[in-house]
Amino acid sequence: MTSEQIEHIELTKTFVKETLESAEGGHDWFHIQRVYKNSLLISKNETINIYIVSLGALLHDIADSKFHNGDESVGPKKAREFLFKINVDSVAIEHVVNIIENISFKGGNVAQHFSSNELNVVQDADRLDALGAIGIARTFNYGGFKNHKLYDPEIPPKLNMSKEEYKNSKAPTINHFYEKLLLLKDRMNTKTGKQIALRRHEYMEDFLQQFYEEWNGDK
Repeated sequence: MTSEQIEHIELTKTFVKETLESAEGGHDWFHIQRVYKNSLLISKNETINIYIVSLGALLHDIADSKFHNGDESVGPKKAREFLFKINVDSVAIEHVVNIIENISFKGGNVAQHFSSNELNVVQDADRLDALGAIGIARTFNYGGFKNHKLYDPEIPPKLNMSKEEYKNSKAPTINHFYEKLLLLKDRMNTKTGKQIALRRHEYMEDFLQQFYEEWNGDK
């Protein structure tokens, strides 16, 4: 990368830290930092533009629609305005904005309208943070934030939800494992992402087994 590109990345880190200072614990600066680090790790085995990957990872959740009344335009707009302000070239800005607009799971039934190796990397990095021990912690943190039940045996998981159903779901937190988290292993894009996802997936399966045993008084 050029010295100017490195400066852009550092300015972006500062901007994201300040913007997400009071964010919900599963979508704060530390989430961004983990996704950024995972993106760099995955990139080592991919043919990508590391500058685009870095900016995409740092800005992918700058204004998550979950915290903006479901408005998916806020994040891309905020990212675009910031990148323009620090003089990132227009081609790079469009690529980063496309990453932000197409990275989310959205119920798993929404077709992406854009594809690139850079999106594949950032998407895998973001999905990895929804898996394993961190993924479990983030899921229950958000469930608590939304005052969702931990679990209700009378409310089964709802698979194949529409985008709107997924966005508006108030289901117990355990259901989210079946509606999203356990599906991610088979939706990874990169070899490195798939390898890491498998290990984290198995950890979550062990957690769920333990959860049900404790719930039922078996252990």
